[in-house]
Amino acid sequence: MKELTLQLGLTPESDCNYLPHQRDQLGIVMDQPWLNPNGYDLLISSGYRRSGSVIYKPMCKHCNACTPLRIDCSQFTPSKSQKRQQNQLKKLQWQFKQQLDPDWFDLYERYINVRHASGSMFPANKQQFFDFISAPWMNTAFLHLYQDNQLIAVAITDVFPDSLSAVYSFFEPEHKLSLGTLCVLLQIEVCRQTQRQWLYPGYQIDQCREMNYKVRFTPHQKLINGEWISETVKNTQNG
Repeated sequence: MKELTLQLGLTPESDCNYLPHQRDQLGIVMDQPWLNPNGYDLLISSGYRRSGSVIYKPMCKHCNACTPLRIDCSQFTPSKSQKRQQNQLKKLQWQFKQQLDPDWFDLYERYINVRHASGSMFPANKQQFFDFISAPWMNTAFLHLYQDNQLIAVAITDVFPDSLSAVYSFFEPEHKLSLGTLCVLLQIEVCRQTQRQWLYPGYQIDQCREMNYKVRFTPHQKLINGEWISETVKNTQNG
């Protein structure tokens, strides 16, 4: 990619979905030459993410809580609880596929109805879902997790030459296992098997319970002032 400029458009300010009493604003990539796997690969390593075909980065005026984070899969060391969860995978089956299983929507609908009935994705809608997770220029795969041949979780995953990016996951909402964590562990395993170093799980938001789990996977790096800083945290989480 030679001498490309990066033109951003700013969204209007709106109420933050993650932190009460905060206002958010996004910088949206406007230049078409960036909307391809190579362009997005460069941008995701600079702290950007995508929603559908839109590549964005938080540019809030009074808050910088959203911190880009990436997990070093080549050096990943599971915590005690993560080792227990890895052992649970021995009783499950998983596949990394290019297409969704035919019965995916029933699982997705149950997940939305139980976990996100008050959110913007309720009621579950196929077209809205694909608009959110798909980009025609991106190589996206689907990690499927099964128990006794029954689909219990799906992790939508963008595929780059040296990394994977977690786009979205849904799972049996009342399952006794921590299926969200298992999806991340499996994405790390895919990285290790395919010799990819990094998994980008999205933004870490320390003050938001739903968004602060990413630091439990170590070692990882945070993007701070334009530089990826290694951070190894001793993980004593039991969940």
